[in-house]
Amino acid sequence: MTHRFGRRPLIAAALAAPLAARAQSDWPSRPVRVVISWPPGGGADIPMRLAAPAMQQVLGQPLVLENRAGASGSVGAGVVAQAAPDGYTTLADTAGGSVNHLLIPSLPYDFAKQLTPISQMVRSPLVCVVRADHPSRDLPALIERLRAAPGQIPYASSGVGTATHLAPALLLRRAGVTANHVSYRGGAASIAGILAGDAEFVFSTLPSATPLIHEGRLRGLAVSIAQRLPNLPDIPTVQEQGYPDFDVADWLGFYAPAGTPAPVIARLAEAAQAGMRDPNAVKRLGEIGMIPVGSSPAEFAAFFHDQRTRMGALILAEGIKVE
Repeated sequence: MTHRFGRRPLIAAALAAPLAARAQSDWPSRPVRVVISWPPGGGADIPMRLAAPAMQQVLGQPLVLENRAGASGSVGAGVVAQAAPDGYTTLADTAGGSVNHLLIPSLPYDFAKQLTPISQMVRSPLVCVVRADHPSRDLPALIERLRAAPGQIPYASSGVGTATHLAPALLLRRAGVTANHVSYRGGAASIAGILAGDAEFVFSTLPSATPLIHEGRLRGLAVSIAQRLPNLPDIPTVQEQGYPDFDVADWLGFYAPAGTPAPVIARLAEAAQAGMRDPNAVKRLGEIGMIPVGSSPAEFAAFFHDQRTRMGALILAEGIKVE
């Protein structure tokens, strides 16, 4: 009798395994929620909305896109970090997610432990812009203006520790000058601050800045990556203007809660890669200067670790923290 009843847990486990596998193979059976941790219209929102049609075709279910902005992306990331690991709640977050643990000590979750990388969606070059009537015509002129007023001239970012903050922080460090950082809630808000005259320059994501450069309301001074951008060919790179090896970009990552089954992660990655190969998405992203990536989970995990290490070192060196 003891032997017969002792086998029951083994039999139950054997029966449960095929059921679990079948449940994963049937995934998804309902819409998939994508929490975008930044406001509408910026460098996180636009790529996901462009990728969504192709992703939905792969998944066979709608994507429900939900903007949950705040605290440099940590509000939206927190929602997903604490969600059920069933693949039905996912996250789209920018580079800030890799370093927020150094900036916000009270975070109730550990991004690296509670979120699983699925795919790097895009690489997003930044462009340093000023208002069209600003006295600086190029980057060296802006640096000299900063040198003449140490720590006084305000510059904008879309949040503490974001790429739009770390790119100018690195430049200022390389140039040996200081400025007054003003943090905004998202890229659109930071551009509004420039146009209102509340800050003098910003390293902006391209979706927020490019239309206003073409309209003549903003002047582009420098591109943050090593190559000039096809849609802004007249704006030189930071490297061209005296800072060798300067190459900083924002990026958008796609994640699921840790513990999400590997087959589900693979299916989500397949959808993300399809989204970044979609001809319409590629064309539209190219028009605003964003670079589609669509990496594998393993590739994105390695990239995330590298960014967390390198940008984390800059944050510690500069003493950057959320006030």
